[in-house]
Parts: sequence; C-alpha cells; structure tokens
Amino acid sequence: MTQPGTPDAGKAEALVFRVEGMDCASCAGTITTALGHLPGVSDINVSVTRERMALSLDAARTPVGAIEKAVRSLGFVPTLLDGKSDAAPPAATPHRHDHEHEHGLACAHDRAHGAPVASIKTETPWWRSVKSRHAAIGVVLVALSFAAEFFWPQSSRYVFSAATLVLVAPIAKRAFAAARLGAPFTIQMLMSIASIGALIIGAVEEAAVVVLLFLIGEVLEGLAAARARSGIKALGSLIPRTAMVEDGGNLHEVSTDQLAIGQTVVCRPGDRIPADGVVLAGISSVDESPMTGESVPVAKQEGSAVFAGSINHDASLRIRVERAPSDNTIARIIALVEDAQEARAPTERFIDRFSRLYMPAIVAFSALVAIVPPLAGFGTWDEWIYRGLALLLIGCPCALVISVPAAIASGLSAGARHGVLIKGGAVIETLAEAKTVAFDKTGTLTMGRPRVTDVVAADGDEARLIAIAAAIERESSHPLAAAIVDHANEAAASFIAGEDIRAIAGRGMEGRVDGREAFIGAPRFAAEAGGVSDDLAEAAAAFESKGKTVAVVVLDGAAIGLVAMRDEPRPDAGAGIAALRELGVDSVMLTGDNARTGNAIAARLGMQARAELLPQNKVEEIRRLAANGKVVMVGDGINDAPALAAASIGVAIGSGTDVAMETADAALMGSRITDVAGMIALSRATMRNIHQNVAIALGLKAVFLITTVTGLSGLWIAVLADTGATVLVTMNAMRLLAFRPGR
Repeated sequence: MTQPGTPDAGKAEALVFRVEGMDCASCAGTITTALGHLPGVSDINVSVTRERMALSLDAARTPVGAIEKAVRSLGFVPTLLDGKSDAAPPAATPHRHDHEHEHGLACAHDRAHGAPVASIKTETPWWRSVKSRHAAIGVVLVALSFAAEFFWPQSSRYVFSAATLVLVAPIAKRAFAAARLGAPFTIQMLMSIASIGALIIGAVEEAAVVVLLFLIGEVLEGLAAARARSGIKALGSLIPRTAMVEDGGNLHEVSTDQLAIGQTVVCRPGDRIPADGVVLAGISSVDESPMTGESVPVAKQEGSAVFAGSINHDASLRIRVERAPSDNTIARIIALVEDAQEARAPTERFIDRFSRLYMPAIVAFSALVAIVPPLAGFGTWDEWIYRGLALLLIGCPCALVISVPAAIASGLSAGARHGVLIKGGAVIETLAEAKTVAFDKTGTLTMGRPRVTDVVAADGDEARLIAIAAAIERESSHPLAAAIVDHANEAAASFIAGEDIRAIAGRGMEGRVDGREAFIGAPRFAAEAGGVSDDLAEAAAAFESKGKTVAVVVLDGAAIGLVAMRDEPRPDAGAGIAALRELGVDSVMLTGDNARTGNAIAARLGMQARAELLPQNKVEEIRRLAANGKVVMVGDGINDAPALAAASIGVAIGSGTDVAMETADAALMGSRITDVAGMIALSRATMRNIHQNVAIALGLKAVFLITTVTGLSGLWIAVLADTGATVLVTMNAMRLLAFRPGR
C-alpha cells in the first residue's frame, strides 16, 4: 500500500528483506503499520509465508539502516537481500553450500525474486532462536523463584517480581517500539501491561507464570508456523545439489544452481534429474510424482521432456538443459503456490477487518471492567483490576487472524504436492461452492491424440485423398490435423504442397492444392463449402454414430471423400465424472464436435453433452450454466481461453505447460480427470477447516471472557487461551497436509 509522503518515483528504490521471526499475519500487520509512518517508505508488502518484506524507499529521507533498526526493534531479524545482481557466488562459497543443504531450491527461488544465493541466511534451528533462549531463561528464573519461595518465603515477593521484570523487559521493549512507530495494539503491549499490573496488585507468582507461558507459547507458535510453511518448501529439497555435466566427452561435477541452458547433463539410474530439459540419448522410466502426483513411472526416450526433481529409474539419460535453475518446474510450482498464499480469500479479508476492531474493543472493555464495578461498589479495586488485566490477554486476535491463512496455506501445499495447483484462497472458496463442472472434450476428457480409423474416397483413391488432406492440415496444430498428417506419413502418401492455407475459426481449414480450392472440416461446414454426395453423407453419419469425428475434404466445391478419427476418453475419465457426481456436482461436456460424437462419448462417461459449439457458443453456455451456481471450466488452457475466462473458475489441464501453470485459476499437472473432484473435495475440506478454526478461536475467547469476568479464571488461564488457541488452530490446519486429492 502507498503511505503518506510517497517519494518521487525517480528517488524511490525497491528493496527486499528477509525477515525472520514472523509467526502470523499480526506480525506482518505490525511491521506494515510501523514502517508506514516512516518518511520516504511506500508500497510495503510483507509476506509471512516467504518471510519477505518488499518496499520502496527514498534513502535520502529514511536510510536503509533505519528500516532494519525499526524492524529489529519489533523483535524480528531483517536481512537486506541484494536484488541488483542475480549472479550466483563461486562454487566454493561455504555459505551457499550450507544454505543449499538446508533449503535446496529455495535459493534458486530467491534469485528469481531478486535475491542471490549469497545474501540468504541459513535458517536458525528453533532451539537456537532468540525466542527459545528467552523461554529457557524464563523456565530457569521461574523455577528458582518457586525454590526461593519454598526455602525463603519472606523473600518470594521480591524474587518473583525480579524474575518477572527480567523476562518482561524484552517484551515491553518490543511493545513500546511498536507503539512509538504507530502500532499500539500488539500482544506484547497487552502482555506488558498485564504482567506489570499484576505485580502492582501483588499477584507476583501469577505475573511470573503468565510471562513464562507467553514465552513458551511464542516458541510453540513459531514451531507451528514453521511447520505449516515447510509444506511446499519441502519440494525444494528434491533438487540434487550437484549435477554431472558432459563437456567435450568428459564428465565433471558442478553445483546444480550453476547449470546453464544448453549444457548436457548425465543422469544415472537412481539419481534425481537436476534440471528441466530434453532427453538427447537413452531410454528409461522416470518417476514424476513430485510434479504430477502420479506415482507410475513414465517412459522417456530421445526427444522426451523431463523435469528437475524427478527420479530416473532404469538407465542413464543424457539431457540437454532447457531451463535455468531458478526457472525449472519445481521452482515455478513453489513460486506459484507462495504467490497463491498471499492472495487472500474473502473470509480472510473479513477476519482481518474484524480483528482490527476486536482488539481495541477488548482493551476498552477491559478498562471498563477494571474501573466501573469497584466505582459502583461491587468488589475491591484489586479484584476487578486483576480481572481487567486477564481480559487484556484475551484481547489478542492472533488465533483468529491465523485461522484462515494457516488453513489456506496447508490446503494449497497439500494440492501442490499431488499435482493440483490452486491460485489462492479466493479460488478455494469458489471451488468449494462449485455446482457444475464443464469440460472441453478433445485433450481434456479424451487423450487428445486421435488416430485415423477410416478413409473413404469418392473415387476410390484413398492415397490421393489423404495426401490432399495432409497438404492442408500440415499448417494446423489441432490434434485432428496432427492425426491426419501422421496417417499420411505412415501410409507413405505422396507429398503435395499447399498454398494460401488459413484457419477458419471453429469451422476448419482452407487453401489451394495443385491450384485448386480446397477445404477440410466437419460435415455440416463441408456442406456449406460444397456438395456432399448421399453416399458420403451416409458414411459420415455412420461413423459419427460410433463416436468418431469426421472431416470431409472438399475440392473446387465438391466433396471428394472423408476421414474418420477417434479420440479415446482418458482411462480415468469415467471415474472422475462419477466422483463429481458423488460430491453432488453436475458435469457437462462442451465440444465443437458433432452431436453424435459428443453424445456417444458423453454417454460412455455418464455425463451431459453440448455439441457443435463454436468458441463464442461455449462462452454463452458457461453463462447459462452459471445461472444455477458456480461453474468450473476445465480445458487445455489454450484453445478454451474464452470459456476458461468466462467461468467462475478456469482449470487448465496439461502436464505443467507454461499456459496451464500461469494463466488459469487452477492447474492439474497430472492431467487426471479424477483430480477435478479431488480439487473440489480439497477446497471443501479447507473451508471446513477454516470454519473449525474460527470456531475454536472465537469459542475459546468467548468462554474465557465469561469465566474471567465472573472470576472463575485468572491471568495464566487467559494467556493459555491466547497462545493455546493459536497453536490449536495451526495444528488443526496442518491436518490438511495429509489430504490426498483424487485418492
């Protein structure tokens, strides 16, 4: 967001920091609020998932050091990432070696976002973190305080007070730093007021225990947040640290992050493939489950595409590197899912707005509880101040704020680990409400690789007919055109050159062959281009009744024959449609093919069909279906772009193509129809998890608010209600990591 005092565009510099120690959205909100009041700072974007902070800074008004100092004063550890260079450090750099050992592809992903490997810090183990050390000191001090109470009861008040002040001092320092920077309502501020207030009214033991529980809770929150974050980052560890590069007939080992496009790498049996590339030599089977979720190995040979992180099984492969390390498939999956985690769902936005009002309201209510009853004569000041202080701790909205993003992050990670990419919380919410799924036919419900089954020539010369058809179809990338060209090559048909060839959207192809006007398309369009004899029309109808697609060849206004093809449904298409039916979701096929073919395939799969649709007709059909609820459109991400855009959610299916991964709202990497139902089931499970989390967070707050006001619970129960609820909702969200879409 842009803050007051935005610097001139020419003076502002975009900076990216790694920020360690953030556990939830409240941390990000505190940082954003605090830095937003500094002159020359604008466009602040804090990502808890990536542990990143991006901003624009006019260093003449606020130096970089002041930014780091402000963030550090809030209790976080900032590290400026040098975005000016994408160069990797030398291979011998120990720091890079250690970092790769810990994080795998995270370093490549950081470079893709403007941070070279050399600038990334190795993540500190949780037991060596500042929060863990603080909690350990707290355990020792509180234990010594209770020992002192046992052996020297008369000194216990002073010992507990000293322990409390020592432990709360760093918390108070962070709280007042945030308040000075414009963020007064933080859990650290509430904790500081509650503990110091408890000391003033003489509840010294509870003050010490409350601070200790808070410190332990912070450690647990950090652990839970790190575990939730690690779901998708675990993909990065699939990339091997080194690769065997072939250079002039010699093999030498290099760091994976130094591979360059065009190099040749050798991958031995049992090794993980180090880069996205194309097989130059060798035949083997490869496990691509990290990308597609499909555990069955895929056969690879010369010309086959392979993905970094997949496992080579049978024999050595020589592979030409096609993508840089920072741009391979796993790096892009990680980046897409992390981007999706930042795309907030409507429910999350509502919770965020609610929490901004909730904390000030609780603080005001706490003050009234502490002041009004004793003024009215309903008890002592110490009694009601104590209850008011306990209410302050209930005012922290951490559990509520984290309830939605924790579930969304876990759901996105669970999907990505099984080849289902969902682009954000808003998409998950819409998928959960889906009433109808519309499928494209060719390449989506079917294999997309039709084969020619019949050739009928009016004059009996099938070889010339297929040669003429191939002359036109060579200029098309459509699967049906490819089938005709392949058949012509297999039949060794004579080569005929076409001229002035052009596609007629949704109808067919036309051009000139041997100086004669030629057209090839569906029978109904062929009839418009020229006469179709009764014999050819009957043959076409017979083929279509069997679920075959027919292309009629027209030469100088007269049909000279036809070619019949069939594209078989995917093996799991029927099971996928049945799974949708079990979820209460209707399915319909949208195809430009003829009604007989569309209905024949739809009947085999147990679904409805809308056939003979031009691209604009598919859009109209989507809009008609939308009248009954949310519509999901599943297509190949290219030919169905208008329909994908018109649907509530567009889902691209296509084994990880750039278009499939980057343009649609969701993508099925494994090209499995069963994953459509799995994706909807995952979305519904995520929404149920969110509702559970919100109920836990608000329910615990409500219960302990009542028990605190009535005097049934005290300070230490209040802090457990806060930290305990945060840990509970995070752990509940992490259950989604075990979800297996489509299984």
